[in-house]
Amino acid sequence: MIQKLLLLTLLLAFRPALGQKTKGTDNIYARENLIAWCIVPFDSRERNPEQRAEMLDKLGFTMLAYDWREKHIPEFDAELEALKKHHIKLQAFWLYSGPNPENDKNLPIILDLLKRHHVKTEIWCMISGIKDMDQMTQQQKVEAVAKPLAYIADKAAEIGCTVGLYNHGGWYGMPENQLEVMNYLKRPNIGIVYNLHHAEEDIERFPKFFPKILPHLMAVNLMGLKKGKPVKVVPIGEGDAEADMIRIIRDSNYRGPIGIINEDTAPDAEVGLTMNMDGLKRILKEQGDSRALKTYK
Repeated sequence: MIQKLLLLTLLLAFRPALGQKTKGTDNIYARENLIAWCIVPFDSRERNPEQRAEMLDKLGFTMLAYDWREKHIPEFDAELEALKKHHIKLQAFWLYSGPNPENDKNLPIILDLLKRHHVKTEIWCMISGIKDMDQMTQQQKVEAVAKPLAYIADKAAEIGCTVGLYNHGGWYGMPENQLEVMNYLKRPNIGIVYNLHHAEEDIERFPKFFPKILPHLMAVNLMGLKKGKPVKVVPIGEGDAEADMIRIIRDSNYRGPIGIINEDTAPDAEVGLTMNMDGLKRILKEQGDSRALKTYK
């Protein structure tokens, strides 16, 4: 009983910390509001933690969302130490888990790391591997996904962290389904991370569902989208759909950070981040966002 009361207290502490309840900036595309994302496994130069932090510092990034693979686990402590040295905030930590996260060997490693370094951050979470999803009713799918997420969210709450549902295609990646899962769980430390990189099926629907996810939105990651069959993911500024989505996001009351992704852009992470920042700047110029553009000089 005492443990349940303690967990409830921890969860309630997050009520002012997520989505649009968080104070942010109305200059959301400013350089200092950008998160570097997908630059660890997507880097042909395979930079070590210090080299990566130096590169981010050089490009003017103040935040990193940390994507990783098994081989990077021994570098976890060095990564956090390098970020601290260069005054770069660990905005998020990636977690790819399955239907039984209590058996996930990597989850306790991540939680222990964050706890030891006194880092309270977002855990960008993707759940997969749930069997026979295609045979379930909608409610059964919601409950099947909610079960592992509840475990992860409760463990994250114990160390002061939040959890972001990360769209990566499939049923789990549909914003409407994510909202159903969140409504079912009612965990105040769960929000949504929305990625244009995995928004191929969302282009036409985006203006309709975006206002619905807005109150829960923790981050938006940009990428270029070129319409057609199939829709192609391209660098920012080389598509014909992302500019309208970028405008909708700016015109909303979203005040959180904006992710710049290197995945599928260039082998060298520095080149990929630079390409996408340059593409964003072209769109900002076309849209007359002079306030944001000034921050890149």
